[in-house]
Amino acid sequence: MPPIIAPLKRGPWRYLSDRDVLHAALVTLLALVLSLGLIWVGYFVYVWRVAARSPLTLPRPMTVLVFGRRLVHDQPERDYQQRLSRALALMRAEQTDHVLLLGGRSGGGLSEAAAGRAWLDGHELPPGVTLQLEQASVDSLENLRHARSLLQEDGPVIRLLPPVALVTSRYHLARCLLLARRLGFDSVPVAAEPKLVLSRRYLVRLLAESGYLMWIDVGARWGRLIGHRRIVARLS
Repeated sequence: MPPIIAPLKRGPWRYLSDRDVLHAALVTLLALVLSLGLIWVGYFVYVWRVAARSPLTLPRPMTVLVFGRRLVHDQPERDYQQRLSRALALMRAEQTDHVLLLGGRSGGGLSEAAAGRAWLDGHELPPGVTLQLEQASVDSLENLRHARSLLQEDGPVIRLLPPVALVTSRYHLARCLLLARRLGFDSVPVAAEPKLVLSRRYLVRLLAESGYLMWIDVGARWGRLIGHRRIVARLS
């Protein structure tokens, strides 16, 4: 896949040909205009608070979901390495014995999950930990949907979902937490980075995430309000 095209196959851009997603986007834009931008400020504050306050450890042992990120030459880049390092620290502290690596191919030869597994294998993985790969998804919503299916697999009987820890970069936590809870997960956020360090790069990411979150949340609320089944079904 050409490097210019690959990013358009991921994230929100891949949904721009979907009329229901565009419907939600138009409603969100209207809400943004009518509120004079204040609604975005509210979502930004929420994203920033989750980013700043999320813990580094778990309140109790639970299954860990590690969100992938676009690879560089089939290798995890800095943000993804921080997520993997946090998961490794949780394994070594015996706070989890089940880790699910999330992420399909992002333009290279390896899936994000497979590249994460290779990175962990090179860093003295503790014994007794089950590593599971989810390699079919291309965004956070698909990550969680496929993870839900994998965690519920138990022959002909569907199990209850175990409590999960969402391990990802601080700027990404609020979106993952919202999606996970909408999909029925009992979930807690766990930050990849030791602390929130604000920089121009990070502020841009926080602003972008607050925009994504606003689009998802306002669209879902609108869908429920008008009884739009297809919009509601996207987050269930």
